[in-house]
Amino acid sequence: MTNTVTIGVASRDEINARFVRAMTTGKRAAPFIGFVDERALWGTLTPLRWDILKVMTGTGPLALREIARRVGRDVRGVHTDVHALLAVGLIERDEEGFCFPYDAVHVDFMLKAA
Repeated sequence: MTNTVTIGVASRDEINARFVRAMTTGKRAAPFIGFVDERALWGTLTPLRWDILKVMTGTGPLALREIARRVGRDVRGVHTDVHALLAVGLIERDEEGFCFPYDAVHVDFMLKAA
């Protein structure tokens, strides 16, 4: 079974409903990272940051220099992007390095008529 995180657009009420549903049913909710709107999602998940997630997917902890080497970028720029991903909860950090704890990513949002 694949450990997949869903990244999407969700209101605070939708996120709260997910939490309440998990608490009342006792079933663990599927991993979800929500953004308030698609601008916030795409503003955070830039193409360079997607590259970072791609090289981290399924690898376990990596040092910052190793992430930079794998994406072919300088450490300073990768540092900024890794910390942006850390701030929104997409990656984690421990004494072994930075980790994207998922094997796959699903992006989910709907574009509706204004």
